[in-house]
Amino acid sequence: MVVLSELLEGSSSSSSTHGHNPSTSGHSSSTHAHRYDVFLSFRGLDTRHSFTNHLYKALIDANIITFLDDEEIETGEALKPELESAIKASRASIIILSKNYATSTWCLDELVLILEQRMISDHIVIPIFYHVEPNHVREQQSSFGDALFKHNQTMDEEMDENKRRQWAQKIDRWNKALTEVANLKGNDVNGRLETQFIEEIVKDIYRRLYVTLQSVRPLLIGMDDSINFITSWLKDGSSHTVDILTISGIGGIGKTCLAKHVYGLYWCEFHRSSYIENITRKCDGKFNGLLDLQEQLYYDISKTRSIRVDDVSIYTSKIENSLASKKVFIVLDDINNLVHLDALLGSKGFHPGSKVIITTKDRWLTESCALLKTNIKPKHLKYFLEGLHETKSRQLLCYHAFMCNYPKAGYEEVLDKLVKYCQGHPLALEILGKSLHNRDVVYWEGFMEGLKKEINSPINNVLRMSFESLPSNNDKDLFKHIACFFVGIDREVSETILEACYINTRSGITNLLDRCLLSIGWNNELMMHQLVQEMGRFEVSQESLNKPWKRSRLWCHKESFRVLKHKKGKGNLIGLSLDMRMLEKEKLGGSFELKTDALSNMDSLMLLQLNYVHMHGSYENFPEEIRWLCMHGFPLKSIPLDLPIDNLVALDMSYSNIESFVGWYSNPQRLEKRQKVDGSCLKEKRLFGSLKILNLSFCEQLHSIGGFDQLPMLERLILRNCIGLCYVCESIGQGVELVLIDLSYCTKLEKLPRSICILKKVKTVLLDGCNLGESQIKNMELDSLEMCTVNTIGINRRTSFSAFVGGIPSDLKSFSMSLPRSLVRLSLANNNLSHETFPMDFSCLSMLKHLYLDENPISSMPNCVRTLPGLEILTMGKCKKLKSIEYPPRTLTELFINPFGMDYIEKVVFDPDMSPLQLSINWSDYASWIDCIPWLYEIQGMVKIQPMVTLEEKVLHSLGWTNFDFHNYRRAGSNSSLEHGIQLFYEFGIFSTKYEEEEMPTWFTNRSVGPINIIYHPIIISKQS
Repeated sequence: MVVLSELLEGSSSSSSTHGHNPSTSGHSSSTHAHRYDVFLSFRGLDTRHSFTNHLYKALIDANIITFLDDEEIETGEALKPELESAIKASRASIIILSKNYATSTWCLDELVLILEQRMISDHIVIPIFYHVEPNHVREQQSSFGDALFKHNQTMDEEMDENKRRQWAQKIDRWNKALTEVANLKGNDVNGRLETQFIEEIVKDIYRRLYVTLQSVRPLLIGMDDSINFITSWLKDGSSHTVDILTISGIGGIGKTCLAKHVYGLYWCEFHRSSYIENITRKCDGKFNGLLDLQEQLYYDISKTRSIRVDDVSIYTSKIENSLASKKVFIVLDDINNLVHLDALLGSKGFHPGSKVIITTKDRWLTESCALLKTNIKPKHLKYFLEGLHETKSRQLLCYHAFMCNYPKAGYEEVLDKLVKYCQGHPLALEILGKSLHNRDVVYWEGFMEGLKKEINSPINNVLRMSFESLPSNNDKDLFKHIACFFVGIDREVSETILEACYINTRSGITNLLDRCLLSIGWNNELMMHQLVQEMGRFEVSQESLNKPWKRSRLWCHKESFRVLKHKKGKGNLIGLSLDMRMLEKEKLGGSFELKTDALSNMDSLMLLQLNYVHMHGSYENFPEEIRWLCMHGFPLKSIPLDLPIDNLVALDMSYSNIESFVGWYSNPQRLEKRQKVDGSCLKEKRLFGSLKILNLSFCEQLHSIGGFDQLPMLERLILRNCIGLCYVCESIGQGVELVLIDLSYCTKLEKLPRSICILKKVKTVLLDGCNLGESQIKNMELDSLEMCTVNTIGINRRTSFSAFVGGIPSDLKSFSMSLPRSLVRLSLANNNLSHETFPMDFSCLSMLKHLYLDENPISSMPNCVRTLPGLEILTMGKCKKLKSIEYPPRTLTELFINPFGMDYIEKVVFDPDMSPLQLSINWSDYASWIDCIPWLYEIQGMVKIQPMVTLEEKVLHSLGWTNFDFHNYRRAGSNSSLEHGIQLFYEFGIFSTKYEEEEMPTWFTNRSVGPINIIYHPIIISKQS
């Protein structure tokens, strides 16, 4: 149930033989020196079979490892060695001072030793006055006086002078110890129910033990925001509701540590609590493992033992009945199977006020659980845990490597490399830091190089669990494909290519996203954490450790080069990537030229990337199964006629020397040559019958393109930065499948083909930087158009605003009226638009969903924005004069603000009937959320800051303020009164005091040192980094 010991790394695994409860989590002790959490000192004659037994059971139930002496009879005068050892091996002692406690010399010796431990260490001592008065203990009166009198009599009767002297010294120590323990803060059982009294003792000792654990090591470096987030969720809840929080993220990112930490802080505020850890491992690794966990959960929340049954459904029913009767706090750690989740939580619901935290690698797992399909659904919140920022990553690595928060001199450069390598992954930082502890810089540098070769590590093993949990071979193949070749490539492009390779990407990518093995970047590109990508590549390398040509995929440029150079490639290869820019040594050696017949035996090759590779020979040697051919820096002036292209789906020859894509199709002699090469019929053959993506970006020699009648399946035409392009053939009108045309920064392009207007499926046209007249744009009437960029006006957040050239049309109002009615995204960012120059009418944009107004000198949200009936996303980042955002459209789901450069925003007001939206505030330029507060004065109904002097007296009284004479206090060195320095921060119904000084004023009488929690709403506000 309660987790103490595992909060510390490397703790001993030994447990007490004195009644450790096997049904609990079985956590190890807290440090190497401490075998026990608590030592119980008591007089067996008084309490062994009553109070002490009940207290001991409660401590064990709370998973507090407790030593209790089983021996009933005292033998000999000296304290038993095992008792002395147990006291020294315990972190705390509970002393039960009962009527006959002082009659036992052993008890008194235990007391002396316990207090000595308190003096020389941080040993915690909690006295319990069990039906005795503290003053009687302090003054040795009543039964304590009688007991000490008898001990004095024993001393007087001793005939041996040395023994009498020893008795005198002992009695003196006992008297002092009794006085000292009575002066400590203790607990008095008189007049109280013992069950409630014991519960309070357990909570008290737990809090004290937990604080001690907290001070031992900074286990949660960089997680302050996440802790505050979950704390606000725990505290911001009605006693009439049930809340579930799902924490998701890749393995080793800190989900378990975070949940364990929060559980340790708040478990005692609920009637019952349970922490079930490593659920996936325990269920998969042991027969009837799920039944064991059900039994543990049932006991934790009911405190009753039931007869073991080998039926999951019966245990689920028992758990459901227990959950309905008490306010509980449950943490289910590392659960990735829906069957396990339903078996542990059931479907009947919880007692009001209960809280459940679930940690998982599958962020959508809980959406399908039975509990959320009931008529009365619990409130469900999902929290995705990301890696640490660079500063916190450095701090965590330094802590484990140097045992401090900063690097030693001379280590800075290699430390930065390691921090970059780990990309904020806490487990990786911890493991590497410990591996490098007490090592010199040379070792560090060698270790860094070794990381690139040695992938089979503890970090990798943790991440592999997510990979192994993928439900199908399709998903595993998809993950390997992306890890080897498609990280950083547009999602839609990747999906098109991989679908042609017989991979189901629609469900596959969703499964990878759910398990945090994949993410989608701001530009819609596929992204992977570097360690996850290395794990995926490691899986491929296991196919053949020493013979890379026997693997299914080759991504290592050096290995690919050697396989091609020695012509070892076989039919097992599916994908191969080679970029000669990554192999400078081979270039210098003059051996970088390869022959095309090196590919002749790779019959199954579908994914081929040969960037800046010079190949000699006939291109008919290229495999016919190729779906994706990427050849950046292709040296020839035209595409080889003998290149097999029948199955080609994507051709990327960016940065090449190609001069024309027209001559190939318009020259009959070349068509006849092609016919002779493949034996095709001139009238029936479509040369690029399968091609869907053509990318010739940055081909500076390209001057014209045509022959679109030979590209019946083409969906994406990308000609970005073809600065020599001046002609696009009218045959583009035959590209009936085109959905995207990118002609951005084709600076010599002055005219668009008229046939472009007849295209029915085009959704995106990018024309930034083209030398087109305004009439060309207005005449481009495309009913299906969703995105169009022209000069500095853009409809796609993905475009780099800083790269726009030219100015907006002089008549912006008429221009807005001429925009396509099908427009979905519109960006007017960085156009120097004020209220005077802003378009007044957006009535034609009824389908607009995304509007970007960033970096414009507007002071408030323009009125015309309110008229957009379907707007979902509005961004107003870095609008330096922005003062207010009032009543955005009710359909809005996300509002993005970047406060950088702003003085303040006075007010943000939402329509009370709006659905919940996400307010995203980018404070990456600020040290913390509190630093952003000065510019955000009020978000109506959510956040507000106001001087205390303006509040009603009853509000101040309710907050504990009784002194309102603010004018008697002034800031040092300031003429302003204190009323401006003290403000109340109101947030979601919670008031807190904000005082803008470096030190707490002396007139604050109640002080404490501890963490500061800045509460923010878990749904409305999200952190953007």
